[in-house]
Amino acid sequence: QLVPQQKLLTWLSVLECVEVFAEMGTARVLGEMGRWTIIVLIQLAKAILRLLLLLWYKAGIQTSPPIVPLNRKQQQPLHPQDMEDSSSGKDQTYIGKRSSRVVRSLQSTPSLLSRHWGSPQQREESQSRRAEEMNQPPTPLGLQETIAESIYVTRPLLHLLSLGLCGQRSWKPWLFSAVLDISSLSLLSDLKDLNRRERAELKRRTILLLYYLLRSPFYDRYSEGRILFLLRLLADYVPGVGYVTRPLMDYLPAWQKIYFYNWG
Repeated sequence: QLVPQQKLLTWLSVLECVEVFAEMGTARVLGEMGRWTIIVLIQLAKAILRLLLLLWYKAGIQTSPPIVPLNRKQQQPLHPQDMEDSSSGKDQTYIGKRSSRVVRSLQSTPSLLSRHWGSPQQREESQSRRAEEMNQPPTPLGLQETIAESIYVTRPLLHLLSLGLCGQRSWKPWLFSAVLDISSLSLLSDLKDLNRRERAELKRRTILLLYYLLRSPFYDRYSEGRILFLLRLLADYVPGVGYVTRPLMDYLPAWQKIYFYNWG
């Protein structure tokens, strides 16, 4: 069962990686109609994959990204010299007689590329703790939590449907999407004993509610002028900040028009 589930997670990760490129490329080649077609197809594919993971494989609260990126520093294998020393029985640490401080012995010091600033015990504990967190099973969801997660999964499709019915300038899609997001978070708030990844995901979804300030039509009517005024104020009166805020002011209008940047 894990192999098909891992394949679904892989395809979901691929879609999330290429969705912005697909939207921009299709818009350039096929125009606005083609852009919205590819948006609907990608969101439909993502919703189907997520519903399969939720309802069939009982994957619980789904995180973003679906597959945790590999931390190469944490997964870095031991230096060959370390392996030789451990196999030959050499002590990798030295304990001070007065301070009882554990330090690495000079004989087992690795190269600069694989060196870490801590005792081997600390590194092993960190790696084992991270591996334990990654291998924690998903928290089982009851009926209420399953409905809440289903709302979150299908929200992009319902938002696109409301856009098609009411138009892009209407407030109804914006309000409808906000109600769905808040309802999903409210229903999931009663869930206890979440693992570390699931707690981080709920916190991420809560923070992403701020995106509604950057989503049309709220952005067009209220946020745009205030945000640009604040960025311009920072650029003019705070030394050094202009190197960040001025390119951001130029980039913000283009970013705001890409659907997958602010709605995906």
